[in-house]
Amino acid sequence: MKHQIIAAGKPALGYAKTGVAEYLKRLSRYGSYELKHIKDGSSEDVSERLYVASKDTLRIVLDERGEKLTTSALTSRIQGWEMRGIKRASYLIGASDGHTESMREQADMIWALSPLTLQHELALVVLLEQLYRVATIQRGEPYHR
Repeated sequence: MKHQIIAAGKPALGYAKTGVAEYLKRLSRYGSYELKHIKDGSSEDVSERLYVASKDTLRIVLDERGEKLTTSALTSRIQGWEMRGIKRASYLIGASDGHTESMREQADMIWALSPLTLQHELALVVLLEQLYRVATIQRGEPYHR
């Protein structure tokens, strides 16, 4: 399965740039993981750009009101999508004011990385780390304990 992460705006903080680069490098060994940045703006504008950029993919909207998953449950969910023949998934990180109701309604899944509201750059690093953790679990590697 190809994984596409689409985020509003580019990371500006040093820790986020470093974390994003590190996890994208690690993930490159496990398949197709692509990070796309779209122009930041209002929730309406960003949600529209996210919708267009994620055309023909399984849409996973990241939102603190979404489903709370353990890493094991996330691994099972991704494996289930793969077994169903899903070829592409998009993980959508929206504007600072969050996703529109319309974007949430059009999502295939709404996923909360945490019940806390996370700063976008931190959410991106956490998402990439979890995708890396899932990839190592699927390969039976010892990263996840």
